Amino acid sequence: MKIRNNLTLCLLLFALWGCNAFQKGQQAGNNNEQFSINSLPHNIYIEDGNFHVQGVAVDTKRGYAYFSFTTSLVKTNLKGEVIGSVDGFLGHLGCLDINPGDGRIYASLEYKNDKIGKGILQGLGNKLTSGDNEENSFYIAIFDGEKITRPGMNAEESNIISTVYLKEVVDDYNTMVTNRGKQTKHRYGCSGIDGIAFGPQFGQKQGKNLLNLAYGIYGDTSRTDNDYQVILQYDVNSLQQHERPLSQSRFNVTGPDKPLNKYFLYTGNTTYGIQNLEYDANTGYWFAAVYPGKKPGFPNYSLFAINGSESAELQALKGFDNSEKGKVLQLAKAGIYDEQSGIYGWHYAWGATGMHSLSNGYFYISQNGTTENKKQYCNLQLYRWTDQASNPFEAVK
Repeated sequence: MKIRNNLTLCLLLFALWGCNAFQKGQQAGNNNEQFSINSLPHNIYIEDGNFHVQGVAVDTKRGYAYFSFTTSLVKTNLKGEVIGSVDGFLGHLGCLDINPGDGRIYASLEYKNDKIGKGILQGLGNKLTSGDNEENSFYIAIFDGEKITRPGMNAEESNIISTVYLKEVVDDYNTMVTNRGKQTKHRYGCSGIDGIAFGPQFGQKQGKNLLNLAYGIYGDTSRTDNDYQVILQYDVNSLQQHERPLSQSRFNVTGPDKPLNKYFLYTGNTTYGIQNLEYDANTGYWFAAVYPGKKPGFPNYSLFAINGSESAELQALKGFDNSEKGKVLQLAKAGIYDEQSGIYGWHYAWGATGMHSLSNGYFYISQNGTTENKKQYCNLQLYRWTDQASNPFEAVK
């Protein structure tokens, strides 16, 4: 009798354990993207208009990909078939990332009266000149991807986009500073914003996802105070109260006074700063893809990795006249080491026009170019992380 009772009790406990394990497995499955690499395409190809691709984001959970082509956002399925687009931007739409919390697409958006801004207007056939609009505005643009349902949706009329004004960027862009005893424009060499990515706080591998936004940096080789990348960090939940509809005729100025944190990364000067920023949970790295700089004292890499497991350290910033201090992030000891500058990185051909981590050792990386009929294209290729100094990513064939 005791044997039977004990057996029954064991079976009951085993059944309860199995049910509990199954429920936990279901919960884990609901909280994480479940997909097989074999089920994903090795490349997603798309063509668009006159401006090259600036950033990409792939939503494997919902089966969509998003492409920023400077003045338009294009949504496709994973076969590269266009689902819809948002057109009509008069500014520079840059890097993209998907908020893990609400599934919305976040992008950098800038309107400025410099060479880039004028080039965009000329490319659109706009007759505005430098004297017509002296205002410079920088935003986080937030897209509701579910509302992008057809090509040619208007950026200001479709109720798809909200924006958050970035006073910190505007202040740094407009501020005059002294470097090497001379007055010069743009604090830290700030040319605006571009790279954007979600991930945990620096020094942590898990935790709340924070939004990190990188400055563009002018490639002025005569300065010594523009050798750092600058990254602003925001609690995305606190930004919701500042969201306003996009207006390109009367810029809104609703946004936070200050970021949660302001970080610096010593890489040497780059041409227009971090073009694409991407957090990879597999390595714990924050990848920063850039257009190489031109200063002879630096290795001028095109790809860097920030060590996400290390917290920032308060340090005196190199090359500044006023002995300014800042929270300095650390490069991962990965890639090629340059003894002269102490900088690690890679000479890698791709990444500056789009990079998306699948968080399991695989990435989608943009290969961009121009077709014979002068249309810009993006071939979003699937890659495997190798951790090799000579070739950090290997294309999946």
